[in-house]
Amino acid sequence: MKTYLEAEKTLPVADEVDVLVAGGGPAGVGAAISAARNGAKTMLIEHFNCLGGIATSGLMSHWTGDSEGPIYEDILNRCQSQPWPGENLENPLWQTINHEKLKLVLFDMLEEAGVILQLHTDAVDVIMDGSRITGVIIQSKSGREAIMAKVVIDCTGDGDVAARAGAEYVKGREEDGLMQPVTLMFKIDGVDYSRAIFPGSFETKVEVPMGEIQALGHRELPRPAGHVLLYQTQVTGQVMVNMTNLTGIDGTSVRDLTRAEVECHRQVPRIIAFLRQYAPGYENCRLLETAAVVGVRETRHFKGLYTLTAEDIVEASVFPDWIATRNQFNFDIHNVKGPGLDANGAQAHFRSRGKYSIPYRCCVPEKIDGLLLAGRNISGTHKAHSSFRVMPICVNIGQGAGTAAAVAVRDGVIPRVVDIAEVQKLLLLQGVKI
Repeated sequence: MKTYLEAEKTLPVADEVDVLVAGGGPAGVGAAISAARNGAKTMLIEHFNCLGGIATSGLMSHWTGDSEGPIYEDILNRCQSQPWPGENLENPLWQTINHEKLKLVLFDMLEEAGVILQLHTDAVDVIMDGSRITGVIIQSKSGREAIMAKVVIDCTGDGDVAARAGAEYVKGREEDGLMQPVTLMFKIDGVDYSRAIFPGSFETKVEVPMGEIQALGHRELPRPAGHVLLYQTQVTGQVMVNMTNLTGIDGTSVRDLTRAEVECHRQVPRIIAFLRQYAPGYENCRLLETAAVVGVRETRHFKGLYTLTAEDIVEASVFPDWIATRNQFNFDIHNVKGPGLDANGAQAHFRSRGKYSIPYRCCVPEKIDGLLLAGRNISGTHKAHSSFRVMPICVNIGQGAGTAAAVAVRDGVIPRVVDIAEVQKLLLLQGVKI
């Protein structure tokens, strides 16, 4: 590969903060709100034009699982309490996402907490003092700048900041590095709700006039698509579709992401044609919009002071250094080689002893100081990741990491040696329950 030596530049320091949060998805929102509420001067930078990540820009249909958490529940309650034109709230679907409403709710929550927000901004490099991160180099329409921070929380999903800082990681599943497929969510309307079907999981079997809908999808849809997942919205006649599917994609490769966007967009009209032909109530459905970004489920798993396992989740472990509690979701492993559920996944047949916690050690990179991980990039196995990667749990992890960052700044210590008992005390005061 040819190379080019970029000239050195003197960058302006755009701001100096206590806590810098990179990424404004569910984990980033939880982290920024919590850090700011606990007294830290907090800044959040986000690539897109809104907050929420996959929940908004990615057009995710709903918040999954049965997790609990004060910031997560506040988001749900605010969304349900605010009226919205066209919504039917006679029978509210509490975890269903109204994307435009959620954007405004998240803006309000960050503003109320006093978070400094900067959209349209990418974290492109890091500033290091030995093994400690002291700032992040950003790129935006305003050019290349530096943000100095006492603690950086990587909530980018892929762990872009942590990777650039030199934190160790692996990609995908342990035996071969294969990662879960990507999906481009899209929204349709013109659906007759009185007759429509809404299969909500891979294992949901629905008989329709032409046969069983999942079997029809496997037979008729273009591979690697082939499953049927359809979700109601709060607007009658509109449905969220989670049916595009592309395997063999590395979400940290811009070339793979480009191929994913092209191929998933090409699947959309074929899926709509399938629904019109085989799904009752969908005979006149039409495309409203596709997500602004393809949804990436899995990339880097960073090496932390502890690695969460599938056994920890099944056993509903409550760790001494818990920072996110009452998390519950199945092993939602999408087939790494085609449509449907992976052989190692478990949805309808998932069994556990209850809700589990996330230990603080999973958020602390083994060898990099001044940095915390939050969201799907924390230290966990491939199978464990398929549970904690979902958005409500990411909010909870973010809340814990943000609180820990604020305590570290207040006490003048690096996150690695923060007083976890003090962090837990503050979390309990915020409404977290063990």
